[in-house]
Amino acid sequence: MIPLLGPVGVPVETRKNYEWQRPYEAAIIETDVARLPALITAAQAAIDARIAEIQSMNGGTPDERQAITDARNGLRILIDETKSPDESAER
Repeated sequence: MIPLLGPVGVPVETRKNYEWQRPYEAAIIETDVARLPALITAAQAAIDARIAEIQSMNGGTPDERQAITDARNGLRILIDETKSPDESAER
């Protein structure tokens, strides 16, 4: 059996799950465009809260910091893909 790979090529079975990933994953898999803004906001808030926590205690593993970077990039892509043509033209 070929293992499924995550965003950075790590087998899914061995990827760590972090609490902040739940709202991120909810936003990524949502198909209702009307619900996306609230889910994206929740995901960004969860990630920002974890970043603040990591910075305050000089914590977090390199794996988690990479996962945060990947998630933030994923949200940026999701935001860009869900913009209306008028919003995209403004950029």
